[in-house]
Amino acid sequence: MILRRDLLMGGLCVGAAAGAALLKPRNNVPLLKTGKLADLVPASFGAWVSQDIGDPYALNGEQTLANKLYNEEVVRAYRNAKTGEEVLMLLAYGRLQSDELQLHRPEVCYPAFGYNLVRNEPLNLSVGGRAVVPARRLAAEAEGRHESVIYWSRMGELLPQSRAEQRGARLKIAMQGIIPDGLLSRFSVSGEYPDRDWRSIEGFVGELILAIKPDDRKVLIGSEQASLVARRALG
Repeated sequence: MILRRDLLMGGLCVGAAAGAALLKPRNNVPLLKTGKLADLVPASFGAWVSQDIGDPYALNGEQTLANKLYNEEVVRAYRNAKTGEEVLMLLAYGRLQSDELQLHRPEVCYPAFGYNLVRNEPLNLSVGGRAVVPARRLAAEAEGRHESVIYWSRMGELLPQSRAEQRGARLKIAMQGIIPDGLLSRFSVSGEYPDRDWRSIEGFVGELILAIKPDDRKVLIGSEQASLVARRALG
């Protein structure tokens, strides 16, 4: 069963980073043009049915960092009516990814909140056909709790797989004069068997991406990979 403290752990995986003051991009180019992220992602599809968990931030007030970073958060617990599997989804969207405000990566946040990362690996996540999302998978432990996590981050059209790639992506985009939007997509299962749980998450993510309208998939995975998913769906 998914616990509220797990939601808090996932939700806090966002931070701020300072960067070069000389780069001052001005042109904001979001992939989420209009509407709400929550409306793009179906609450139910196939055998999966979700419950909106609501705001997991105990300190998400007007003056908090989370409030500055996020324009929208979607936190849902999905349950498979056939198998009983549960997957927690956290989507954290920021319209402005600048030097001052950037999504932090979960492999940084988990240790900060007392978790030991026993595995931290890059993953080329197949979401259908030739579409592949550069992601990471983590296995974390703390006080008898076990978390298996798959996540990726999007900065504009780029999908950096590591902290170094994220820094490079930010610099590349800034040099183009663009302030991109960003999205952290995080999926987790509570369990002691990460290889099995990661497979469950991969299957869930593949179904989820296909259930999203073709024009909206780019918000999660960028335009290039969304186009490859659309070709697979049509084929």
